[in-house]
Amino acid sequence: MKMIIAMIQPHKLEDVKKSLFDAEVHKMTVLPALGAGQQKGYSDTYRGVISEVNLLHKTMLIIGVNDDFVEKTIEAITKGAKTGNIGDGKIFVLDLDEVIRIRTGEKGKRAVG
Repeated sequence: MKMIIAMIQPHKLEDVKKSLFDAEVHKMTVLPALGAGQQKGYSDTYRGVISEVNLLHKTMLIIGVNDDFVEKTIEAITKGAKTGNIGDGKIFVLDLDEVIRIRTGEKGKRAVG
């Protein structure tokens, strides 16, 4: 089992969701996030005051998958999120030691679904 965490551009969320659904990955958690990476932010002027904006809006997806869905999930996220520009995002794959479905008490692969 793996936990896949992806940081993507907010405007690419619908494309990524469609790509994941096409890959038969339907369970996910989506969160708004702020972050800084290679983009390094930008300068903005408001009422004559220049301010540095170095934390940009991102969208975080958290997806728990069984081992046979890891590559399909990564490919789907990449397909939906890629524009070819700096700031497309990152995908992190972590080992998932245990999963427990609260409603039924199922554990492991059965709990992931």
